[in-house]
Amino acid sequence: MRTPYLALAPLQSAPEAENAESASDALTFWESLGQPSLWASKFADFLPNLLRAVLVLALFWALLRIALPSLRRILSRANVDAALATMLVDNLLRYAVWIFAAVMAASEIGIDVTAAVAGLGVAGLAVGLAAQDPIANAIAGVTILLDRPFSVGQWVTVVDVTGEVAEIKIRTTRIRTRQNKFLVIPNKQIVDSVIVNISMRGDVRVDIPIGIAYKEKVQQAREVILVAMQSIDLIERPRSEVVVVALGSSSVDLELRVWVRKAEDEAQAHVVCLEAAKVALDRAGIQIPFPHLQLFVDTVEERAVESLQRALGR
Repeated sequence: MRTPYLALAPLQSAPEAENAESASDALTFWESLGQPSLWASKFADFLPNLLRAVLVLALFWALLRIALPSLRRILSRANVDAALATMLVDNLLRYAVWIFAAVMAASEIGIDVTAAVAGLGVAGLAVGLAAQDPIANAIAGVTILLDRPFSVGQWVTVVDVTGEVAEIKIRTTRIRTRQNKFLVIPNKQIVDSVIVNISMRGDVRVDIPIGIAYKEKVQQAREVILVAMQSIDLIERPRSEVVVVALGSSSVDLELRVWVRKAEDEAQAHVVCLEAAKVALDRAGIQIPFPHLQLFVDTVEERAVESLQRALGR
């Protein structure tokens, strides 16, 4: 009588098993290419998930269409700066909502979003370390919009530049100079520097230095200059004044102070008033001195000869 025995299959290592499984999957994939019914079955199983993902995206799109205008109105009523409101609503909030919607839609179609979110976190850390300057400028931009040291349309002097604020962005501020040149300045430089807002309080005073000779009378020069200012429409004439600010080495230093209604008229008022004052003083015969040096020369010839004779006599 024969003894029964069991035939055992040879054991496979883990790598061999994985290779066999991969080969089986590949064989199944290539076999499925010739079976349209199998593809149709898989698509039918996948279709509900796809529809749910599309529905999620559509719901978030509708939410944005309804919520964003309402948020803009709320921020406007709260007197939030228009540039800050645009940045918060149209940039940060919109992108955050769409990223959240994309994650939820990916989860609905069966994508493992946990690993993707972890990868995005690591990538975000790397990007943050590599982009320190842009991030610093963005934070400075938010600081400018919250602190409001200036707003669009105002004239400022910042980073040794004077001009009109044309636009405030999250990373940079654009300034238009009197030469109609547009300068793009990083917000971090603006926050770290002294900001002079020229037009915040409305009217701007323009100080124009004028010198007259010591022999001239200050009161007469003052009257002549103020009369000349009466014909200039660019300034607020009743507020003009002339004061003595210093006694210089060659002149009595006066200062003509006039006021303009708009900060952009400051440079034009300076040149117009200076020319008008010069013409008026010339007509009145009042001298405007220029720096000069007076030399006194004393001859030394006779004393040199006497000294030489005494030396020879010895």
